Amino acid sequence: MAKILSLRDLRKHPRAKKESPYKAPAHLQKKTAEWFLSVVNEFELSAHHVRLLILAAESWDRCEQARKAIRKKGLVYNDRFNRPRIRPEVGVERDSRIAFARLLRELALDVSTPDEPTRPPAIKR
Repeated sequence: MAKILSLRDLRKHPRAKKESPYKAPAHLQKKTAEWFLSVVNEFELSAHHVRLLILAAESWDRCEQARKAIRKKGLVYNDRFNRPRIRPEVGVERDSRIAFARLLRELALDVSTPDEPTRPPAIKR
């Protein structure tokens, strides 16, 4: 009689590990690299999609760096005339978020049926 394998046994099975042809870029943060590898292992991506994914991961890391700087230094600083100015990191965070969202949309990793629209419906007024 054949032994029934549990999910834990299947994960430990030597053939269960699917080797990815891609490695996470070394400059990515640890959690971002893990996310990158999870996406690469879950989806079949062409080489140009992998490049877009790398750009998305870099955008996420840049956003996180800016967020840490804002948390440490605050949203505003006083210029030489003692007027409050928005820190440059605020723009970096905003631009990185927008880039990340656009790159993910471009990758279209969400699975949808062919008759579903690829974008949210327009707002009706």
